[in-house]
Amino acid sequence: GSCRHRCCPGRNNACWAPGARPARCYCDSYCQRSGDCCQDYLGTCRRAAVGCAVGPWGPWSGCSSPCGAGSRARSRQVTVPPRHGGDPCPDLKQRRGCLGQHPTCGTAK
Repeated sequence: GSCRHRCCPGRNNACWAPGARPARCYCDSYCQRSGDCCQDYLGTCRRAAVGCAVGPWGPWSGCSSPCGAGSRARSRQVTVPPRHGGDPCPDLKQRRGCLGQHPTCGTAK
């Protein structure tokens, strides 16, 4: 079977070609894990692979709790999505702990 003009990202059971014998071979990036790629998958599809690219981290949010333990978060956006089995995107969100210290925290009864 041949992957010519047919390369699919991720796991896609519809992305196949007739293989040797009455079996199918696959042209999705998952075929590398399952071992059922068409003979020309690496040469045809991996050459066109595009890895994920992300932008810079945004600013940290304010603490979720004005008094005591809380959390802050930040995120970033995908600028180029992965295609044809390219490297997947890294984490797009981060969270970390913080301690809210609003001036009114010690005055509440």
